[in-house]
Amino acid sequence: MLRFTRYIISFILFISSIGFFLTNRLMYMKKKEAQFILNREKEAGRLNPLEYESLPKTEVLIPSPFGYDLKAILAEPFPKNRYVIIAHGVTENKTNSIKYMNLFLERGFNTVIYDHRRHGDSGGETTSFGHYEKFDLKTIVDWLKKEKGANILLGIHGESMGAATMLLYAGSLEDGADFYIADCPFSDFKELLTYRLKSDLKLPAAFILPIADLFLRLRQKYSIKQVSPISVIENIQKPVLFIHSEKDDYILPSMSENLYKRKKGPKMLYIAPIGAHAQSLNENRENYEKAIDEFLNENVYDFIGEKRGL
Repeated sequence: MLRFTRYIISFILFISSIGFFLTNRLMYMKKKEAQFILNREKEAGRLNPLEYESLPKTEVLIPSPFGYDLKAILAEPFPKNRYVIIAHGVTENKTNSIKYMNLFLERGFNTVIYDHRRHGDSGGETTSFGHYEKFDLKTIVDWLKKEKGANILLGIHGESMGAATMLLYAGSLEDGADFYIADCPFSDFKELLTYRLKSDLKLPAAFILPIADLFLRLRQKYSIKQVSPISVIENIQKPVLFIHSEKDDYILPSMSENLYKRKKGPKMLYIAPIGAHAQSLNENRENYEKAIDEFLNENVYDFIGEKRGL
C-alpha cells in the first residue's frame, strides 16, 4: 500500500511538472528586448526616427478590463476619419508595428499602434495567444470610436498572434471594424501547438496537450480549444485579407488558406513567394502593397468609404 501511494504521488508530481513546464512556456514566452527590436527596425530601414518623431502623435494609456493599462500611440496626420489599428505578434511590441503604420499612412489612414498585454509598455502578467488579448483589442476599438466617433472608417491589421487576436475579436465579440488584414495568423491554437510540439520538442501532443490544457484552465481560466479563429471565422461578415508567406514553417500557410476557405462574404488571399514567418512585407514589399491596394479598392473604398464621404 505504501509503495502504491508513492507511485501515485510520483505520478502526480510528474504530471504536475509537465503541466507547469508547458503552461509556463505559454504564459511567459520569452520576449524580444525593446532595444533589440528598435535597432533591428532602424538598421533594416523600416523605422526612420526623424520621420517617426515628426508625426503628430498622442500617447495614451487605455485601461484594460483586466486591471492593467494598454499603451497606445495614435498617429493622426490626416483630417479624414480613416483609421487602422495595428496588432503586433507575440514577443514583439508596438515598434514592430511601425512598418505597417507607415504603409497605411501612405494610403491616407491615421493609425493606432499599441502593446499587447505583457508586452512593451502595457501591463499584464501573462500571454494568452488571443484569448484575453481579444478583449483588450475591443477596448482599443471602443476607445478610438469614443474619441473619434462611431462612424469612422476603421480597419484592423494583425500580425501572427495579433492576426489571430483580431479574428477572435471579430468572430466572437463583435465585427466592429470595416475591414481586416490578417498577416500569418494561426487558425487553431491546438493544431498549432500539436505541430510545434512535434517540430520543436519532439513530444507526443496526444499525451502532452491534455495535461497542458488542464493546467491552463486551472491557472488561466481558459482552454486551448477556445483559442480557435477558424471556429468563429464564419461570423465575420466584413472583408478580410489573408496574407501568408509560402515558406513560413512556424505557422504553416495552410492555416491562412483554411481560414480563407471557411470565411464567408468578401475576402482575399495573398500568398507571398518568399520570406519566413511574419516576413511577407519585409521580403515582398511591392506585391504586399499591391495586395493591400487591390483589397482596399475592391472591398473597402467602393462599398464603405464612398458611402461615408471619406
